Amino acid sequence: MTKTSLTIVLMCLLTAAITIADDRYNVVYNPEMTVGQAVGAIVLDGKVDDPGWAAAGRAHTFAEHNPGDQTRPPVDTEAWMTYDADNLYVAWICADDPSTIRATMTERDRIWQDDYVILALDPYGDQMWAYEIAANPYGVQGDLFWSSNGGEDMGYDLVFETAAAVNSEGWIVEMRIPFSSLRFPTDEVNEWRVDFWRNHPREVRGQYSWAAYDRNDQCWPCQWGVVKGIDGVEPGSGFELLPSLVAFQSGGRVRDGDGMPTADWENGDINDGDPFDGLSLGAKYAVSSDFTIEGTYNPDFSQVEADAAQIDVNTTFALHFPERRPFFQEGSDMFHTWFNTVYTRSINDPSFAAKVTGRPGRTNVAYLVARDEHTPIILPFEEGSGFAQGGKSVSSILRVRHSLGDLSHVGVITTDRHLDVGGSGKVVGADARVRFTDNTQLEVQVLTSLTDEPDNPAMTDNLGDTTFDGGKHTAAFDGETYWGHALYSSLEYGNSTWNADMDYWERSPTFRADNGFEPSNSNREVVFSAGPTFRFDDSPWLQSISPFLNIGNKWNFDGVKKDEWAYGQVAMSLRKMQARFALTQMLSNELFDGTQFDGISSTGLNMQAIPTSWFNFGFDVSKGHRIARFAGVMGDEKRFSAWATLKPIDRFVTDLSFDHASSYDLETREEFFNGFILRSRIQLQISRELAARVVL
Repeated sequence: MTKTSLTIVLMCLLTAAITIADDRYNVVYNPEMTVGQAVGAIVLDGKVDDPGWAAAGRAHTFAEHNPGDQTRPPVDTEAWMTYDADNLYVAWICADDPSTIRATMTERDRIWQDDYVILALDPYGDQMWAYEIAANPYGVQGDLFWSSNGGEDMGYDLVFETAAAVNSEGWIVEMRIPFSSLRFPTDEVNEWRVDFWRNHPREVRGQYSWAAYDRNDQCWPCQWGVVKGIDGVEPGSGFELLPSLVAFQSGGRVRDGDGMPTADWENGDINDGDPFDGLSLGAKYAVSSDFTIEGTYNPDFSQVEADAAQIDVNTTFALHFPERRPFFQEGSDMFHTWFNTVYTRSINDPSFAAKVTGRPGRTNVAYLVARDEHTPIILPFEEGSGFAQGGKSVSSILRVRHSLGDLSHVGVITTDRHLDVGGSGKVVGADARVRFTDNTQLEVQVLTSLTDEPDNPAMTDNLGDTTFDGGKHTAAFDGETYWGHALYSSLEYGNSTWNADMDYWERSPTFRADNGFEPSNSNREVVFSAGPTFRFDDSPWLQSISPFLNIGNKWNFDGVKKDEWAYGQVAMSLRKMQARFALTQMLSNELFDGTQFDGISSTGLNMQAIPTSWFNFGFDVSKGHRIARFAGVMGDEKRFSAWATLKPIDRFVTDLSFDHASSYDLETREEFFNGFILRSRIQLQISRELAARVVL
C-alpha cells in the first residue's frame, strides 16, 4: 500500500470515528449539580428572566429512557433550581412545536396524559420514599408520593405554587415549593437525591430525564442525581386548622290519617334538630422537621367522590375499595405491607382520629388511633367472606420501618381493634426486604393474630352454624379466643429483558386482620411468574412485545388442593397512537364448595390507545367457562368493559365507562346473571381554582 493510499484510508477511518462520536449522545449516570441561593426576587409568571434565577443550578443533557434506551430526545429540556430562606424554586424550559403540545385546563392530578414535567425528590437519600411534584403547560398541578412498598400514591397532595406559559419555542413551568411543605433532614450541609423528568406524549409516550438509567438496575431512586448547595434551610413548623360545617334538611309530603300523602309539604329541622351536628374540625401541628401530629373531630368526607363501580355478582369475597379520605391518605405509605395488614376503610365512620408520623434518621414511625361509630367486620373463611356490624370501636395502629439503604429495610407493625360490645382483634408482625444485587431481592413478612370474639351470637345470625379450622371453631360470635398466623416470602429477579418472581403465601384458618383487608384464609399458595421483554428500536410501528406466564397451586390447611392455574399473556406496544394490545389465556382446575371443576378457561383481549390529545379509549373483553359460584355449576361467562375520554376543548372533559357481565348454564342456557353499570363523569374547568362536575 502506498503512502497516499494509507493516508486516504486513515482519513476515512478518522471521519467514520468522528461521525460515530457525533451520533453518540453522552448521557450522564448519577449526575451532580450545585445549587446557588437566589440573588433576587422570583415572580412566578412562566418566564425565567427574573434576577433570582441567575445563580440557579442547571440540569441539561436529558436522556430518553422510553421508548429509547438512554438516547437523545427529539426535543431539548433544561431544568433550573435555586432557593431562598423559605422556598425551593424549580424552572423547566421545554423546547417544542407549540402547535403539538398536549395540555388540559383541568383539576389537580388529572394531567397524566398531557405534556408535563416532574421534580422527583428524595431529601433523605435512602430510597424509602420520595416526592413527585408535577405541572403541565398550563401550570395545572399534579403530585404523587412514591414509597418502596406502596409505589405511587396519587391521593397525596402537597402545597406548592406553579405558573406556566406556552411560547413560540415551547413552554416554561415555574414552581415555588415552600420548605414548610417538605420533610428533610436539618443538616448544615444537605445532599438531596433529585431527578427531573419530562413526559412528551405524541405517537409514542416519550419519557426523558436528567439522570440516565441502567435498565438492569431495578432500583429507580438509586439512579437519581445529587443536588448540593441547599444549605442552612429548615422545614417549617406550625399549626394548621381546617374547620367545616355541613348542613342538610329533608322534607316530604304530609300524610293523612290513612297514611296517604297529601298535597301539603313539610320540611324537617336542619340537621335533624341539631344544627351543629355537621361541625367538623381538623388540626395539624409540625412539631419539628421529623415529627407531625394530626387530629380530626367528626371529619367531613363530603368532598370525596363516589367510589368507582365494581361488579360483585360472582364473587364470594369482600370487595376492596381505595382510600380517598384525605386524613387517612397522608402518611398511608407507612402502613403498606405485602399483606393488607392495614385497611383504613375498616375505620368506617370516625368521630375522632389522630396520628403521629415521624422520621428520626433512617427510621420511619407512624401511629394512628381512631374512634369509630359504625364498625364493619369482615370475617375471612376458606371460600368466602362473612360480614357483621360491630357497632362502636377503638383502633390503634403502630408501624416502625428502618431503612438499610438501596431499597432494603426491616420493619414491624401492630394493630389492635377493641369493640365496645366486647371482643378484640390484634395483629403483630415483622417484614424485610433485602437487595442482594441490582437484579435480585428477597421479601419476607410474618404475622401473628389474636382474636377474642364478642360473646354475642346475634351479631352473626347470617352465618348460621358455619364452622372453620376443621370444625374446631364456630363462625358465630360466641366468645372464642384463638391465635392465627400468616407468612409471605418472595424471591425476585429483574433486568432489562427478563423478570421472574417466585412467591409463597400462607394464611392459617384462624388468621384474621381486623384492621386490615384479608378476606380469605386457610390457604397455602406457591406462585411462579416470569416473562421477557423484546424491544424493537428500529421498527417503524412495533415498540415492544412482552410475553408473560403465571402458574400456581393452592392448598388448604388439610392438604387438599383447592386450585391450580396457568395464566398467559402476550402484550404488544405500538409506535402509533400510544396503542397497546394484550391477549390473555387462563386455564384452571378448582375445588369449590365440594365440587371439582376441571376445564375452567377464559380468553381475553385488552386494548387501549391515545390517538389524539382530545380522545383516548380502551376496552377489555373476555369469554370462557367460569364457575357460577352462587349456582354451584359451570357457566358460560362473558365480561366486557369499555371506557373513553372526550375533550372537545381543553376545559371540557367527559369520561365514560361501561361494565357488563353475564353467565349462562352451558347446556340449558339458564341465565345466572346478566347486568351492567354505566358511569359518566362530566367536568367543566372554569379556571385552575374553579370547576363544575357531574357524575352519573
